[in-house]
Formats: sequence, structure tokens, C-alpha cells
Amino acid sequence: MKNICVIGSGSWGSALAINLGLIGHNIKIWSFTEEEKDLINNERKCKFLPKANIPENVYCTTSLEEAIKGTDIILHVTPSKFTRDTVKKYKQYVTNQIVVICSKGFEKESLKTLDDVVKEELPNSKIAVLSGPSHAEEVSIEIPTALVVASNDDEINKMIQEEFMSKSLRIYTCNDIKGVELGGALKNIIAFCAGVAAGLNLGDNTFAALITRGLKEITELGEALGGKKETFYGLTGLGDLIVTCLSEHSRNRRAGKLIGQGKTIDETRKEVGMVIESIDNIEVAYELGKKCNIDMPILNTVYDILYNGLTPQEAVERLMLREKRAEF
Repeated sequence: MKNICVIGSGSWGSALAINLGLIGHNIKIWSFTEEEKDLINNERKCKFLPKANIPENVYCTTSLEEAIKGTDIILHVTPSKFTRDTVKKYKQYVTNQIVVICSKGFEKESLKTLDDVVKEELPNSKIAVLSGPSHAEEVSIEIPTALVVASNDDEINKMIQEEFMSKSLRIYTCNDIKGVELGGALKNIIAFCAGVAAGLNLGDNTFAALITRGLKEITELGEALGGKKETFYGLTGLGDLIVTCLSEHSRNRRAGKLIGQGKTIDETRKEVGMVIESIDNIEVAYELGKKCNIDMPILNTVYDILYNGLTPQEAVERLMLREKRAEF
């Protein structure tokens, strides 16, 4: 059994901690707040996962030093916009642990994926990425889920696969870190668009078209940024896209739905009550699409909804009446 540190006590960090704790690993969670620490340690609950119970071998602390000291693996599970600042705070305690990035998104200011951010702050550390179609609400109650660990080091991949596999978590390995990172970040944008479609009460035909054409945009941009095409048709691309677009668990879909119903960005953030990665990701992907000269009509249209006053109804009509073209 391993000693594992989870940086972040939100829904995904807690869900991973629960699963790994049930396997038998010793888990320490770092939380930003005393309230969440006390809830985990005293009541064995996470406020974001009301159906889940936290095993006794999971301990929470607000001290980064205490969380990291003596561990073998660090799971980084903070919102993407806090990634660099959080790593800066704990990098002094990192020795030879494997650092596994479990967050999905970009650094808005630099347009960088999170693996690049972590590598800049921890240049001598062993880095991996864990991603895939995985709602924390389901993972936390042991609903069977398949994930992918990606690293340039096959030994790291095999070790994470060996230690994390269970009756409820199946782990595949991959060497395409960039593709796995980009799939996880970019799918949130299409999920947001799926929410807009739901807010407009559109139908199954629309969702099928959105997912299919959205995957095309994700793949083309992802390839341009260094990912492999096949990765975007695997669990961390198509798989994650499907689960995030179609499930009510998805906060990105929920946010888009509120926008489709006429809410403002500020009203949407307040009602969702959690970090909405897709809204920041849309700005980053828009800039990356322009930089790489990729045709991304869905992305460009949702960008105009958020920032240029285009209404959701106008957006649908604009996409449907674009210039005629062949599918491939």
C-alpha cells in the first residue's frame, strides 16, 4: 500500500481519496478550509458528495507540509486557475514523489496546459496526468469507471495502473500527455455548448450533431497543439466528451444550460456555486484557435455568446446557416 497525498478537498479530490482509501492506501487530503477539514475528519463526509462516506484511513489537513511529508504519490486536484499558485506553495516539500495532475483546464494567462505549468514549477519531478469520463458523484459511490494515466515514463504508468486499479476503477495507460490534457480541457467547452442547447430545449438530433462536430474541432486544435489524433477518440477525448455533454452531474453543462435560459455569466457562476472550468477555457481555446489558424465555428460562436452579446437563439441560426461544405 502507498502513502498518497491529495491536494484539493473538492468533489473530485474527495472522490479519488475515497476510492484509493477503500483499496487500502493511506490518504492525506489537503484542504484550503478548516470547515472542509473538520467535516471530513469528524463526520467522514464531503459537502459536495452527500451520498458518499469517507473511509477512516483518509485524513484531512490544512497544512501542505503535513499533507505531503512521507508520501509516495501526490495527486494535484485543484481548479486549473489555482494550479500554479498552489504548486508554488507546496513545491518546497516535494522530494521524489510522483505528481499526478488530476485537474482539467488551462492556465488562462499563459495559454499553457497544466502539465507545462507543473513542469515549470517542479522541473525535476516525475509528472503524470490522470483523466477520463468520470463524474465525482459516481466515482465516490464506486460506480465502475475507466480512466487513463499518461506519462512519458512507462514505469510510472505501470505503477499508477497497478496501485489505482480496483473493482470500481479501471486504469489504462498512455504516453500522449498532451493529448490527454487537451481532451480533458477542451471537452468542457463542448459540454457548455450542450448545456446551452438544453437551455433552449433543443433535441437529440442537435446533441448528436454538436458532439460529433465538437469532437472534430477539439481534435483539430488538439493535434495542432501536439496531441495525437487517436487520443481524442479514446476515453480522455470522446469518452469524456460524451459523459460531460449528456449528464446532469456536469457543472459545465449546467452552466451552459443557465446561459441558454437567459442568465448572465455572473448569475450562472452564483447559481452553480462551484468553479466552472469551461468559461475560462473558452477564452483560452479561442485564442489558441486563432493562433493555430483552426476553423472552430462552435467555439467561436459560444465565445460570441459570452463576450460579444450574441443570443443563444441567434447562435443556433448562425451555425445552421454557415456556408455549405462537405463533411470531410
